[in-house]
Amino acid sequence: MFKRWLKRPKKSTASVLLLGPRRVGKSTYLKINFPDFKYFTLDDLDILALAEKDPKSIFEGHSRIIIDEIQRVPKLTIGAKFAIDEQGATVFMSGSSRIGLLDASADSLAGRIEILELPPACWGEKQGESTHSIFDEKASPLQIKEAARRFELFLKYGGFPEVVSTDDEEQKNDILQNYRNTYFTRDLSLLSNIQDVMGLRTILNHYALSIGNTTQVENFRQESGLSHVTTQKYLGSIYQSGLGFSLTGYQFGPSKRYIKGAKSYYCDAGMITALGVQCSRGQIIENFVISEIEKRRKLGFYKTDQLYFYKNTSGFEIDVVIVEKKSIKAVEIKSTCKPSHKDIKNLQEFVGTDNKNRSGYLFYLGEDYKKIDDIQCIPIAAIYRGI
Repeated sequence: MFKRWLKRPKKSTASVLLLGPRRVGKSTYLKINFPDFKYFTLDDLDILALAEKDPKSIFEGHSRIIIDEIQRVPKLTIGAKFAIDEQGATVFMSGSSRIGLLDASADSLAGRIEILELPPACWGEKQGESTHSIFDEKASPLQIKEAARRFELFLKYGGFPEVVSTDDEEQKNDILQNYRNTYFTRDLSLLSNIQDVMGLRTILNHYALSIGNTTQVENFRQESGLSHVTTQKYLGSIYQSGLGFSLTGYQFGPSKRYIKGAKSYYCDAGMITALGVQCSRGQIIENFVISEIEKRRKLGFYKTDQLYFYKNTSGFEIDVVIVEKKSIKAVEIKSTCKPSHKDIKNLQEFVGTDNKNRSGYLFYLGEDYKKIDDIQCIPIAAIYRGI
């Protein structure tokens, strides 16, 4: 396994809840980085039965312990609280779903744990440490060339570690198909108590086809034939499992109010290939860039709780808005090799209302850094090994 970019806990004695989708390498990360911790996984039926019967017993006699897949028995957080408070233990827990877990941990572990997130691998993470800041520094011309050669492969198969670790395209495809039939459907159904697996698959497919558009529950309901409440539950399970995420619309101005609606994206480019959905190239590239930014946000490289999109009253949109303290980055994504003034029009209007605190960036398919008026044009290839 290649070294991940996830930062270690801020304090060496800190207890941690590590969240992330299935198959992103949480177990491997914990085992490699903390080999002296006693390891238990709730994928083991005997350990699972013990955890359900007597949550405290697993922690007895262990000052440093890892509990993997803790979402299977959220009440184990009560045992973790006792071990941390009464035994001075350091407890690392990993979870593949937020369903029921964050509420349980918030009640029993508030102020006692550090919550970290591990997404699928960033583009270039396998090749080593990050080399530059995507927004503030330029990647070398040689690295841009290397990224351009690697782009289509990563765009298609994505960054799940098992996929990244093989160079054989047939194996990559087989792995993703296996994920679709197990972790993306069966496991998600079990975790969320979903009865209609075919309905879930329809939701997953329509989710991909809706990339770049405002998420409308009614459209998902019509496609799946499920009730409105069930449709909301199935959509919620995609977010809670970490397989998908949403960008909330935000209206900047005196009221700074959230606007109704959100846009949804998959956590990794490989999800679209795994599902076999025929999205447009524009959708695939938009999901790729936004998911790569989101991965880096989850790893802590951007100091913001979430990403936004922007839509004003006249209808023009900004794909991504990153709000960090007083700094606001506006990002547009275009599937063109030759950006023009037309491509930056929305960015110019957005940035122009507050030049002091706002900056605009256009990600495009060329290989050169450019500046059109006050807008920075960044090659999508610059995301490779960048943070």
